[in-house]
Amino acid sequence: MNIFDTHTHLNIKNFHNREKEEIALAREMGVTKLNIVGFDYDTIKKSLELANQYEGLYATIGWHPTEAASYDRQAEAFLRTHLKEDKVIALGECGLDYHWMTADKATQMEVFQRQIALSKEADLPFVAHTRDALKDTYEAIKSAGVGPRGGIMHSYSGSLEMAEQFIDLGMTISFSGIVSFKKALDVQEAAKRLPLEKILVETDAPYLAPVPKRGRENKPAYTRYVVEKIAELRGLETQEVAEATYQNAMRLFRIDSEN
Repeated sequence: MNIFDTHTHLNIKNFHNREKEEIALAREMGVTKLNIVGFDYDTIKKSLELANQYEGLYATIGWHPTEAASYDRQAEAFLRTHLKEDKVIALGECGLDYHWMTADKATQMEVFQRQIALSKEADLPFVAHTRDALKDTYEAIKSAGVGPRGGIMHSYSGSLEMAEQFIDLGMTISFSGIVSFKKALDVQEAAKRLPLEKILVETDAPYLAPVPKRGRENKPAYTRYVVEKIAELRGLETQEVAEATYQNAMRLFRIDSEN
């Protein structure tokens, strides 16, 4: 079985000196490819380091909305340079976060749309983070326009109807451990009914650990539980959902099967 954790933060301090151990555990659980997402200078550097060090690891780099206030010409030039690296497969995570509000809405919107434009320039998909800002995120993406490489709604937490609207814009929907939460009925409905070719799986580790690990530190290995929950919801075999979401990621990120 091959599972692709399309969004994980193995590059943050929580996993320091445990990266090799976590990669080995992931592979034991069938999680053979990891997308390491960097969101500021330090985490971007670490994501690139890990992607270049380990087979089956890739990097996504961008400026998180909670860091939007520090996004300037220097940051954009830094991204533009490193987006050219071979193992960088997407730009992100970028978007809107109205929960923490570390930057005002106008600043977040400007930085988000600048990064969408940068993803098109780099010929890469972009990864959208949204928290307490789903409608504004939709409007921002609609206004900026999704490029030919598409984009990903990371750790989706909205309704089926909203997911379908994002798909109509050219986005792919990525499900995290939230899909396994008992009260996440809207998310479960989306995971059950969206076209299988339009979904991805992720952990967002170390956050949002799925059932049966909820409340603990999340790990890339636990992508397996996300796949199992989606298979249960759809009445499919785990292997079928694993293979479909793996191939979806490989196509979206343009990764050759030999890499």
